[in-house]
Amino acid sequence: MVGMPSTSLATVAHDGPAAAPAPVVEVVVPVHDEQRALPASIRRLHDHLTAELPFSWRITIADNASTDETARVARALADDLPGVVLLQLPEKGRGRALRAAWSRSDAAVLCYMDVDLSTDLAALLPLVAPLVSGHSDVAIGTRLAPGARVTRGPKRELISRTYNRLLHVSLAARFSDAQCGFKAIRADVARELLPQVRDQAWFFDTELLVLAQREGRRIHEVPVDWVDDPDSRVDIVSTAMEDLRGIARLLAAARLTRFLAIGVLSTVAYALLYLLLRSPLGPGAANVAALAITAVANTQANRHVTFGLRGREGLLRQHAMGAVVFVLTVLLTSGALSVLRALDQAPARGLEVAVLVAASICATVTRYVALRSWVFARRGRGAPRPRALAPSTSSSADRVGG
Repeated sequence: MVGMPSTSLATVAHDGPAAAPAPVVEVVVPVHDEQRALPASIRRLHDHLTAELPFSWRITIADNASTDETARVARALADDLPGVVLLQLPEKGRGRALRAAWSRSDAAVLCYMDVDLSTDLAALLPLVAPLVSGHSDVAIGTRLAPGARVTRGPKRELISRTYNRLLHVSLAARFSDAQCGFKAIRADVARELLPQVRDQAWFFDTELLVLAQREGRRIHEVPVDWVDDPDSRVDIVSTAMEDLRGIARLLAAARLTRFLAIGVLSTVAYALLYLLLRSPLGPGAANVAALAITAVANTQANRHVTFGLRGREGLLRQHAMGAVVFVLTVLLTSGALSVLRALDQAPARGLEVAVLVAASICATVTRYVALRSWVFARRGRGAPRPRALAPSTSSSADRVGG
């Protein structure tokens, strides 16, 4: 394979000359103990790509630690079919297989599908076309969007809908189907996202999509025709538990979660400083002083932890803008203090602190919006739109294997 680094962790069988040009699309089929399903599926996929895909392509069979004859069967397919490659990995895990295959690929668009070919292959061109054109960064097949036609049992339907609903509620996911084994990504986007993905198994897809969404990547959805594989050997219970742990990890790493954690610590520090400074300074001055001290620390912590900014670039400007947000917080808390004193000229110290903390919490919402959209907003419109890739105009025989 052109541009593939040597490694002791994988064995690659490559059909065709080493100097073959890079394909536009690489389709990865991860497999584990699939000796029976593999031949018919790969031949069917090969026939479809040869007849229907107007771009140069390659098929990579990513065998992750099979214990049966999968590797032998895959090697025979690679020897027999032009454009088919075998990648062998010593460790199990679909995410691990995709990471290895995509990281080594020299293709411009990286795709994968399950070996059972449950998804109708007619959806492959609509899946990769927006990535080739530069319109989108990631594309997914979806069984849960209007226009999809799905044949599967009520148990799996309920599990799928419940899982994706959980993603919407917990992680604010805007994509409809994280689990459909039919996805594609531009190689340049994959190079940026893959190092951030920690999961090596079934949660890999979900984590990749959540990270893409958080970075503002365009995710294109293609409603698919999908037929459930009755021979599926996925352990639903263990996979569900792994997914829940993955969701919890992504939730803990979410920007809003980090901001709220910093906000709680800042509020506690603010309340303690206010109580310490109230007697010598008076309530008004103590409020301003406590807010000023915690605001500087809050802005710096959010800069580093919440928004991931390092170095001194923009530091003074961001703290100056943070000072404007600080003034708004002072006005809100001072106003709340004035209202309290208008109602009770000598309020209890605990009530005074409670009112100020409540006002500070209300100001937190405004602070988050200001930090995200103004203080730490990325200048410009983000990464430039990727260039469209030129489709192959050669014959189907020339397109095979890139």
